[in-house]
Amino acid sequence: MEFLKNLFSKPATPLMRLPSGSFTLDRDGRVLVATLPSSFPSELVAQIGRGVLETFREAQAAQLPLSELIIRYGSLKISAIEMRGGAIVFLSTQMPISPSRQP
Repeated sequence: MEFLKNLFSKPATPLMRLPSGSFTLDRDGRVLVATLPSSFPSELVAQIGRGVLETFREAQAAQLPLSELIIRYGSLKISAIEMRGGAIVFLSTQMPISPSRQP
């Protein structure tokens, strides 16, 4: 029974509000400008930025012409545009598409 007490007595992690805003990265992955709320964790900004830059670099290494990237994950939309080795990344919320309203 002690196991169950320990399992269910952990405090629930608070839900985070989905962000809306943008940030610009240089070619080294440093955030130059951001319009994201200050409550949005900088670790997540860095993680998203690394993934975006890595995707653009891998596409360039494979000689694929990739200048824009759009990722839809649940209610979060991440759009990124390559800018001479860096990128500008837009985060926005979106309503999920219901199966009855698909084109």
